[in-house]
Amino acid sequence: MSAKPQEIQVWSVEGQFQHLLYSPKGTVEGLMIDSAGVPVQFVLEGPFPPAVTGLMALQPGQSVVIEGTVAAPSPKGEADHEVFHLERLVTVDGKPAPDAHPVHHIAGTVARFHFARHGSPNGVLLDTGDFIHTKPDGMARLALKIGDKVRAEGPTRPLATGTGQVMEAHTINGRRIDDDQ
Repeated sequence: MSAKPQEIQVWSVEGQFQHLLYSPKGTVEGLMIDSAGVPVQFVLEGPFPPAVTGLMALQPGQSVVIEGTVAAPSPKGEADHEVFHLERLVTVDGKPAPDAHPVHHIAGTVARFHFARHGSPNGVLLDTGDFIHTKPDGMARLALKIGDKVRAEGPTRPLATGTGQVMEAHTINGRRIDDDQ
């Protein structure tokens, strides 16, 4: 028996950017906008989601259109305003938002493997300082070894340390990550 697909409703909300929201550790975890006099909060998933790059350039008062899904009620109590999970920044001042996931090429030599929290290899670190994320099944399929030369393509963003890029690889050495061939 297969599970029925669930429909997720994505809302498009227009308003003026107010400010970023921070976690106690100092990372960006969301933002506030004013939509026709109503405060609206958007929250981010993960410690450094790709969307943060585009949000860092926003200035208070800029007109934005943001897409998001309605957040489930918090076990900590009722929110003071509507809360959404941020899907994407659509426009800024009426113009398409800068791509938060620019596609680039990264090339280098595999210096070491990277491991997921659960212990499986999920990518490689190159001699250039760049991290190529493949997910564990991608690593198993590609059978990369220390010393292999790689050229990867996919969306990138800066590493939190500022020492390189992190890439969600679509292809490595011309081979699609999600192919079984």
